[in-house]
Amino acid sequence: MKKQRLWVEAAKLAVYFLAVSGLVFFVIFYVGQRMLVEGSSMEPGISDGDHLIVDKLSYRMHSPARYDIVVFPYEPGVYFIKRVIGLPGERIRIDENGIIFVDGEPLAESYGREVIRDAGIFAEERELGEGEYFVLGDNRNESLDSRDGRVGPVREEAIVGRAWLRTYPVSRIGPVR
Repeated sequence: MKKQRLWVEAAKLAVYFLAVSGLVFFVIFYVGQRMLVEGSSMEPGISDGDHLIVDKLSYRMHSPARYDIVVFPYEPGVYFIKRVIGLPGERIRIDENGIIFVDGEPLAESYGREVIRDAGIFAEERELGEGEYFVLGDNRNESLDSRDGRVGPVREEAIVGRAWLRTYPVSRIGPVR
């Protein structure tokens, strides 16, 4: 009787362990992903050494929105984190004064706190194609982003997810804005 009860408890524990393992696997591969930020392109909001959780589920239900902070691969094993500024179908240009124009209108935004010195490939107006996003780092003059031809507009299917939660440093734990 005691042996049978021991087997029942062991079986319950095994089922519990498998369920928790399955849930952790699902969350890691389909819902969220840990990310270590390397570099200063998103300062002051996101800094070198910050640990983030990337929400991989939201963009399966809707497309990225202006000002979302997205993560996408730059090259194998290297991911970039940038802010969405331009949406599919919009015309984007950065003038000689560093002002971003969307469909001919100056963009009212406060994320980039410095004047853009290099408009790159967006010195001339460019229309974003279907599923293309114009992304910039908040630290505009220290960011490799859509202005550079090596990055260019980012395809929606390349976007892994949006930065959601900072888990380190402890003093800055909380939602990423």
